[in-house]
Amino acid sequence: MDSSKTRGGDHFFAIIPAGGVGSRLWPLSRASTPKFLHDLTGSGQTLLQDTWDRLTPIAGNNKMIVTGDVHANLVASQLPELDQANLILEPSPKDSTAAIALAAAVLYARDPEVIIGSFAADHVIKDDENFLAAIEASIELAATGRLVTIGIVPTEASAAFGYIKKGSAIANTQGFEVAEFVEKPSIQKAKNFISTGEYLWNAGMFIAPAKLLLEVLAKTQPALHAGVMELAKHWDTAERVAKLDQIWPKLEKIAIDYAVAEPASRMGLVSVIPGDFEWHDVGDFAAIAELQSQGATNNLAVLGSAKVLSDSSSGILVSETNRLVALIGLEDVIVVDTPDALLVTTKEHAQKVKALVEALKQTGHSDLL
Repeated sequence: MDSSKTRGGDHFFAIIPAGGVGSRLWPLSRASTPKFLHDLTGSGQTLLQDTWDRLTPIAGNNKMIVTGDVHANLVASQLPELDQANLILEPSPKDSTAAIALAAAVLYARDPEVIIGSFAADHVIKDDENFLAAIEASIELAATGRLVTIGIVPTEASAAFGYIKKGSAIANTQGFEVAEFVEKPSIQKAKNFISTGEYLWNAGMFIAPAKLLLEVLAKTQPALHAGVMELAKHWDTAERVAKLDQIWPKLEKIAIDYAVAEPASRMGLVSVIPGDFEWHDVGDFAAIAELQSQGATNNLAVLGSAKVLSDSSSGILVSETNRLVALIGLEDVIVVDTPDALLVTTKEHAQKVKALVEALKQTGHSDLL
């Protein structure tokens, strides 16, 4: 493990799950080029590259990518420094448990003392130093035999995220017991949560000894656990492909929240470190518009190569073409222009893009997905 000059310590390894289609970001995000492979912030780098760079001070080269077979070439081209031994390719999508548990099992086989951290490839984080400090505090707490999640200090009441209710403080640490994981609430419930000061946004980040995560999985999903452990045993051998073909199709599709985090919480094994940094999920075009405008009203954000003429218009224009786009008198508009599809909607209806994608599937337009 190459960690001699990093802040994560001798046994820390960052896992970056890079999956999901991001259907609310169609037609930009598609099955072949999901959102983590795009620059959605104007940084000049994709979300995956930003995530990789953000984790380098804490993990160095100890970073593993888990992604789909179909994305292998694009991931490799975007991350030329990635050690191919630390690239796990899924033959088919299996939700987060199989992906993260397989990575944990492979790393555990290589280093039984490894502490893993899982950080999605498609989040936007603006305050790297506070982010890294939260990971450091989490690693320290995880080393005592706990699964630690980083909960984001909320800036507003939002119905778009799940919540974590803080329990009692853990002495001599920055952490708290997790009293409860809460599914995405109504906006009124979210307002009630925020008013108490006891709730954090659930950003799906967690840090834990791989051994502990796998022990919990063995209790909650024994067949899935047995499958990933068998795969890990043969991962660094010539039998990898044959074992993947045999075992992967049988693994259950289940989110890690349900397979590990929530059951571990009921076992009293989960803690939370509050993360006081700017965090964005960029789940739809309205979120990207908000991120680009930085709260300013009557602002038209532009991402991509478009030639734009705008008069009295606000919202966001995302373009993968070089054609001229003219907007007149449109408020909170969303325009996404790609070579084979054009989306026009408003911020208010941004969440409905996912339903549109379902409609495209049903009407035989899978070639556009």
